[in-house]
Amino acid sequence: MSKQKSDLSASQVETYLQQHPEFFNEHLNLLEQMRIPHPTGTAISLISKQLELFRSRHHDMENQLTALIEIARDNDASFIRMHKLTLALLEAATLEQAIANLDTVLTDYFLTDFVAVRIIKQCPESAIANLFIEPGSKNLQPFLKELANNQPKCGRPTLAQAKVLFGNLAVDVKSCAIIPMIFTELDGIVAIGSREEGRFHYSMGNLFLTQMGEIIGTRLISLLRQTQNAC
Repeated sequence: MSKQKSDLSASQVETYLQQHPEFFNEHLNLLEQMRIPHPTGTAISLISKQLELFRSRHHDMENQLTALIEIARDNDASFIRMHKLTLALLEAATLEQAIANLDTVLTDYFLTDFVAVRIIKQCPESAIANLFIEPGSKNLQPFLKELANNQPKCGRPTLAQAKVLFGNLAVDVKSCAIIPMIFTELDGIVAIGSREEGRFHYSMGNLFLTQMGEIIGTRLISLLRQTQNAC
């Protein structure tokens, strides 16, 4: 009686190994005998290849972990800054104090070089120069897009925008975040600028800037109610 020869296909071997992942645990001697092609053209053992893959994956995971840690640190720093901002506004008893505190906290904790607040309201008797812009003023023309979208915008401001916001310092502003404040009782703009061109980049996220505008706007509404007679 002749012995029947049986040839296993590569797919059958692959299927078997997938179904029996413990196979090499029971046949460790095979690992050192197996050779796998390497990009250099030489052959390496299966164990060496596995170690190489593990090192590569470990390196990738370390990079991902480092990136996540950096994001977490940035978020923590942003939350601390927002907390300082909120406290500074709550401590202010008048509109003038709020603007002064806002300038201090944004400069010290948000590391900005320029701060501007513009409230769209008629108030010729204001004690703070350039704080109010009359509705329909030509000074609002450079901001029509931002006000219509009600979304923060980062990048280099136009010269017209910079002049309205920062006056004689306009040419020094290389990057800027323009934050619209659109509420039921308040329309306005908060702007923070920098001498560094990349400080406020167009690709920056808007979450914290939007929250900043909401916090500032909400507090200013309360303080404006106290000064209605002065406007």
